[in-house]
Amino acid sequence: MTDLVRERLKTVPNRPGCYLMRDRRGVIIYVGKAKNLRRRVSSYFRPGARHPPKVRSMVDTVWDFEFMTVKNEAESLLTEAALIKKYKPHFNILMRDDKRYLALRADGSAQWPRFTCVRIVRDDGARHFGPFPSSPVVRAAKDFVEKRYGIRSCSAICPDAETHEHCMADVIRTCSAPCLGRISQDEYRARFEEACAFLDGKRPAVMGEVEERMRAAAAKGDFEDAARWRDTLFALREMTKSHFVRKSPEMRRDDALAGIAELAGAIGLAKPPRIIECVDISNLFGKHNVASLVVARDGLPDRRYYRHFKIKTFAGADDPRAMYEVVHRRYGPDSTLLATSPRADLYICDGGITQLRAARAAFAEIGVTDIPTIGLAERQEEIVLDDGRDNLMLPRDSQALFVCTRLRDEAHRFAITYHRNLREKSIRESVLDEVPGIGESKKAKLLKAFKSIYGIARATEGEIASAAGVGAAVAAEVLKVARSAAGEKGV
Repeated sequence: MTDLVRERLKTVPNRPGCYLMRDRRGVIIYVGKAKNLRRRVSSYFRPGARHPPKVRSMVDTVWDFEFMTVKNEAESLLTEAALIKKYKPHFNILMRDDKRYLALRADGSAQWPRFTCVRIVRDDGARHFGPFPSSPVVRAAKDFVEKRYGIRSCSAICPDAETHEHCMADVIRTCSAPCLGRISQDEYRARFEEACAFLDGKRPAVMGEVEERMRAAAAKGDFEDAARWRDTLFALREMTKSHFVRKSPEMRRDDALAGIAELAGAIGLAKPPRIIECVDISNLFGKHNVASLVVARDGLPDRRYYRHFKIKTFAGADDPRAMYEVVHRRYGPDSTLLATSPRADLYICDGGITQLRAARAAFAEIGVTDIPTIGLAERQEEIVLDDGRDNLMLPRDSQALFVCTRLRDEAHRFAITYHRNLREKSIRESVLDEVPGIGESKKAKLLKAFKSIYGIARATEGEIASAAGVGAAVAAEVLKVARSAAGEKGV
C-alpha cells in the first residue's frame, strides 16, 4: 500500500458512491461502486486479504485512488457505467463490452405513439425516461402504462385490421385497439400524453390506485396477486422518483399554505414559516464539495433565490462541516446574500442530527437566534429536532410533509444539476492525465492559460507548448486528446 493510498483511506466516507483506482502513471485502471465506500475500498488493502489473482494484480498496481459519493445505489450504477465507458479501465473486463442500461422511449411524432425499451438514448426528438440500472423496473413500468392507458404494444408502424389478427392485447382488453378504429386519434394521443405525465411524476394519484389494488388483494387473501401489485408499485416508484421533483411548482397554493400552517403547529412555531430554506450537501471525487440552497415562499419554490456553494474551507467528505460553512456564508457578517435574499423563517438541513447540530452551532456563533432550524432524515422522512423532543413522524398524507419533502427533492435536483456539470468538467479535464509528459503542474498551467478543455482544443500546438513548457510532440498529443474530449474537429 502506497502512502497516497494510506492517507486517502482516512477520508473515505461510509456512503454509497464510486471509486477510481490509478497506477503510478495516473492512468485509471479500475472503476468500481459500493453501497459503503469505506468498507469496500478498505477491503482491497486489508492485511492478509485473500483476493483472487485478478484482484490481487489490480491491488498491487494501485498507486492512488479517487472517490465520489452519490445519493443512492441506482446513481452509483449509472455513474460507474459512464466512467467505465469513458476510460475503459484495464481491470474492468466484465463491463468493457457496449452494454448499456435500459430506458423507455416515447415517440410522440408517430401517428399512433407507443413506448419502446432502448439502450441508446439519442437526441432524436423523442422523449426518454431513464436510463435505469434495473431492466425489470423499466419493463414493468412499460407494461403498466400500456395496460393502464390502453397504449398499443405492437411494433407496426401504422396498425390495421391485419395487425389485429396477430394481437392478443385487444382480446384481453389491455389495448384501446386503434387498429380497428375503436378510438380516435385525438383520444389516443391524449391517453399517451397522460401516460407520459405519469412517468414524469405528475400524476401521483395513479400510484395510489396501485397501492389500493395491492391492499385490496391482500385483504381478500389473494397474496399472489398482492405480491404482483407490490412489485409493480416498487417498479413504478423507482421509475418515477427522479421525476417527482417536477410537481413541486404545480402544488396548489391553498395546499401549500395549509402545509406550512400544519408544519408550524407540528414543530411549535408561533406562525407559519413564509420563507423556508433547505440545504443539501454533496461531494464529487472527495474534493468537489458543493451545497445547494433552495427557497420556498408560502410553501412553493422561489427559484430567484436558489444558490450553489463550493465548499472552500476544507477538502474531503464532511457533511456537518460543510453545513457549518454554508450557514456562515449565508448569514455571517461578511455575507453578500443578506441584502439580496430574504431571511428564512425556517431553515431545513437535509440530513440527520449531526448536520442539524452543525447548522445550529454556526447560527449560535454568528449570533442568529431567531431562525428555527430542523433536519429532514431521508430514510424515514423524519423531522429531526435537537431541543429535547423526539424526532417527529408526520402523517404520510399530510401537506406539511409534502412541503418539506418536495423542497428537499428540489434541493437534490438543484444539487444534481450542479454536480453533473462539475462531473462532466472533471471527466473532460482528466483526459489530460492520460498524456505522457503531462503531470499535475503542467495540467494546472494549461487550465489556467486556456480556462477549460474547450479552450485547449481551440489553441494551437505552439500555444500549448508555450503555456505548459513542453515539446512539440507532447503539445500535439495534448491537442489531439483535448479536441476528442471537447468534440472539436479542428480550428
